[in-house]
Amino acid sequence: MAKDPGRVLIFDTTLRDGEQSPGASLNLEEKLAIAQQLARLGVDVIEAGFPFASHGDFTAVQKIAEVVGGEEGPIICGLSRASKADIKSCAEAIGPAPRKRIHTFIATSDIHLEHKLRKSRADILEIVPEMVQYAKNLVDDVEFSCEDAARSDPDFLYQVIQLAIKAGAGTINIPDTVGYTTPSEFGGLIIGINKNVSNIDEAILSVHGHNDLGLAVANFLEAIKNGARQVECTINGIGERAGNAALEELVMGLHVRRRYFNPFFGREPDSPTPLTAIRTEEITKTSRLVSNLTGMIVQPNKAIVGANAFAHESGIHQDGVLKNRLTYEIVDAKTIGLSDNKISLGKLSGRSAVRARLEELGYDLSREDLNDAFARFKDLADRKREITDRDLEAIVSEQVQQPEAFFQLRLVQVSCGTTLKPTATVSLIDQDGTEKTAVSLGTGPVDAVVRALDSLVDIPNELIEFSVKSVTEGIDALGEVTIRLRHENKLFSGHSADTDVVVAAAQAYVNALNRLKSIKGKYGLPLQVDSVNSAQTSKSI
Repeated sequence: MAKDPGRVLIFDTTLRDGEQSPGASLNLEEKLAIAQQLARLGVDVIEAGFPFASHGDFTAVQKIAEVVGGEEGPIICGLSRASKADIKSCAEAIGPAPRKRIHTFIATSDIHLEHKLRKSRADILEIVPEMVQYAKNLVDDVEFSCEDAARSDPDFLYQVIQLAIKAGAGTINIPDTVGYTTPSEFGGLIIGINKNVSNIDEAILSVHGHNDLGLAVANFLEAIKNGARQVECTINGIGERAGNAALEELVMGLHVRRRYFNPFFGREPDSPTPLTAIRTEEITKTSRLVSNLTGMIVQPNKAIVGANAFAHESGIHQDGVLKNRLTYEIVDAKTIGLSDNKISLGKLSGRSAVRARLEELGYDLSREDLNDAFARFKDLADRKREITDRDLEAIVSEQVQQPEAFFQLRLVQVSCGTTLKPTATVSLIDQDGTEKTAVSLGTGPVDAVVRALDSLVDIPNELIEFSVKSVTEGIDALGEVTIRLRHENKLFSGHSADTDVVVAAAQAYVNALNRLKSIKGKYGLPLQVDSVNSAQTSKSI
């Protein structure tokens, strides 16, 4: 392939397809924080959103294009359907970025044509070149996707791809939209495209896929072996339904098995040149940031970034690892930025020492955010004997990038025990500075706190998830709490950390309420792509 970059391009769609996970709605500040971390991670393309879907999406894409896009930074991409209104909106949103891409798509499978688009194959063959050319007139870099390509008739797919490339598409994306295909089938599809599309050497082949059968990463690796040179993936594999192919699994699969994959790139097996441009030491931090801001907890047994990924319980395994880590570990934890470093900071440490350590961990905080983080650090140092890097990360993620504070938690006090009815007293300060207090009973301390908060905030909702985990070992560890609540069929998450899990739960609940009020107040509900009124609307390709 003439346009083969000689490595795998990483196209991250965490902010577009990943945000479509139920309950993962992000506000502007949170999207910007993730985009900035994705840039530090070294992704080649950030798909920042679907600009035509909502005012909120348009604004977020535009802001990311302004702040994160740069001559040396990632390409900022927006998604659009194959319609002029969508494409025009997308071009305007990504306009501020020096390096920008329009990603336009239309379905090619017969089931989508008949039941969703109500169009014929002939219609598609007319629409594709016209819309790709229209996009090409607005930006230099155009990507075209054949939605549901994995279930499309191959001969028709070849025709569509050839027309898209001729009209100016520099990247052709082949999505397994419903997670239906298997590795051998997907590899065969890529082979067929390379063999039967006469001008395929003028474009980079990309793949996008969902994990409905748990095969997304395997499908992608097979596609890479057969010529795909861009993979569209998300941090932690989040996304609609069972999610997308996980970025960290793909990157580390190519890293660990580089000797196996090198020959498929025309390299010697022992070539040390990386197969992606990802800075792997940023993987853990990126995973935690996305988990914290979306409220989607990473399962403990998740590959690469799960809490148990480097844990060894079996005595035989422990013995082997103590003698040589290679006996049972194929990935060095430090490669993905995971460390158990203890920091020599305590309650007498100054602001500059804390700032220096945070900078070493990759956090570049504003003066205001640093002041807030330092205040929390000092408070924690008074209560906790040892402070680790994970504690600092928890402080930053809890303190920074929270939703707009319509409500501020002023006081939490509970009484409970074997012979006591759980009772909570909470005080909130609203936007106009008024402090309100309520007392409530519950089945437990957290239930009592939530009931008291609900009595103070006139926002009907249903709490559907409460989870708590320890940041580090020890009785004095920070407890991280994630809460998800439902309002008008939309899910909103809140996150907080504290040595007192009841306090953390109260703050997490308030954060979820703030996010709900912030998003509803700014953009209204519903907020998802299906708010666009068109038969062509699709939330995922």
